[in-house]
Amino acid sequence: MSTNVLRTADGWWVALPPAPGSARAGRPPTDRAVPVDTEAVTTAELIADRDAVREAALSGDVGVPLADLTALSPVTTPCRVVAQMVNYRSHARDSGFTGDIPPAFFRKASGSVSGPGEDVVRPAHVRFLDYEIELGLVMGASLPVGAVVEERDLPSYVAGLVITNDVSARDVQLTKTQFYESKSYPTFTPTGPYLTLLEPDDFDHLPDLRLRLSVNGEPRQDRTLADMIVRPARALTLLARFQTLDPGDLLLTGTPGGTALKAPPKPVEKIGALLPPAVKWKAFFKSQAKNPRYLRAGDVITATIATPDGRIDLGEQRTPVTDTPRTPK
Repeated sequence: MSTNVLRTADGWWVALPPAPGSARAGRPPTDRAVPVDTEAVTTAELIADRDAVREAALSGDVGVPLADLTALSPVTTPCRVVAQMVNYRSHARDSGFTGDIPPAFFRKASGSVSGPGEDVVRPAHVRFLDYEIELGLVMGASLPVGAVVEERDLPSYVAGLVITNDVSARDVQLTKTQFYESKSYPTFTPTGPYLTLLEPDDFDHLPDLRLRLSVNGEPRQDRTLADMIVRPARALTLLARFQTLDPGDLLLTGTPGGTALKAPPKPVEKIGALLPPAVKWKAFFKSQAKNPRYLRAGDVITATIATPDGRIDLGEQRTPVTDTPRTPK
């Protein structure tokens, strides 16, 4: 069974496993955590000290209430943050793609990684702020250039999973064709709450994982990994053609359909292609200004990823949206 690990300012914690039948009864899967006796500071160091995690899980300690802990991102930085582009069929349809989609990757600054309860801060020049729930793979071993990863090899490379949100400044992304900037502002990769460490037999259940995201309680995204185009083993093989990954690095595996941004209808797109770029983008964003699904200050984004039976449950991420950082109390 998988093990959920939490990081706080005081160190690492193991969330106690759910009581039998708790998921069926509609109760939270766990409400307590026990400390991990480890010197690990980084995610990579914790992954290397799995024995300490197992000892904490089996300690019999009654633990402390999770409500008393403030979760930080379980992925420590600096690290590599790599993402897959258009990797769910539903998102491809929303984005106007037809036919085969070539696999593509982009980088995000690790300074964009934030905790699972921190504010997502919209920069003052960004008008169209969007959400993208994504399953994050946390590396447990080095992936060298040239590696070929089969499905059976995944446990040798991937230590665990995290919920991530690939927050995007669409007006920057589209007008500048600039993925790196548009997705790398501080707080643009909320991560956690848990690092869900997997056992080898857990990997067989990855296709059952269901990604759900809502804004202010309104469902926006809801798909399983069955909608994924390039699955994790193949993605790692493609990435290893040119990119090394190390323990603690993070791969975001794409988002399902349901984001605020949608491709315009084909006739409109064809007309737009005939216009000068400045005129085209002015018209496009004028229409987008009427779209109520973009994020605004005061919104709360809720994201979950889990299998239906609760065997793998990455917890719940709740991130408020604000236009300016809150003043510390």
